[in-house]
Amino acid sequence: MFCLIALIMFSVLLGSGLQAAESPQREKTQQGQTASGFEISTEELTQILTAGKIPVIDVRPQKEYEISHIPGSVNIFETEIERMMDLCPDKSSGPVLYCNGPYCHKTIRVAEKLSQKGVTNIKKYQNGLPVWRAFGHTAETNLSGFKYIFLSDKTAIFVDARTKEEYTAGTVPGAVNLLAGEIEEANQDGRLPYTDHGTRIIVFGKTIHQARELAQAIAHRAYWNSSYLAGTYEDLKKAGLW
Repeated sequence: MFCLIALIMFSVLLGSGLQAAESPQREKTQQGQTASGFEISTEELTQILTAGKIPVIDVRPQKEYEISHIPGSVNIFETEIERMMDLCPDKSSGPVLYCNGPYCHKTIRVAEKLSQKGVTNIKKYQNGLPVWRAFGHTAETNLSGFKYIFLSDKTAIFVDARTKEEYTAGTVPGAVNLLAGEIEEANQDGRLPYTDHGTRIIVFGKTIHQARELAQAIAHRAYWNSSYLAGTYEDLKKAGLW
């Protein structure tokens, strides 16, 4: 009986802990807008991205954005306030801002500067890219970011999402072939780094959609450092990386 009660208490605490991951920003959202905007949750950001009406701005340096960013966002570095203003012709409808997580202050600084310019309704996704990934979302990698990783990160794993026939005919040097539905098998046979889920994984395919779908499935297996190429295998060949 004691063990059963302990198990129930543990389950309740675990569930509460997961919900608490975003509770601080939820509380701030409910308190209303401050002079420099308000925070939004991952769920709210997902809805905004799906609607596609409000610009989502990654205020990190360009190289960081190229390596990985939230799909659908644009990159404008934190000091380029005028460029951000150009995306918001209606000052009463501010953008979404994000950077490198709860302890990254770029979002706060930019929100304050935009507010001083008269922009209102500024939305801050303070949890940033790390928490976006922690909640099972994948990220996007530009061609230049792929090149940087390919040339400098010898631990990265490149995943070819194309058919086995296409993979056999030619692929990125060192890449593994993985199809939808093979993730569990890949965990066991070494194609995915089962003992190190923080390893950088970049998926590419015949189309961006094909790569994104597989990268998302991989992210749902707790490979939080996964992303997909915002391009195709043919784009990689034309870039002359090998």
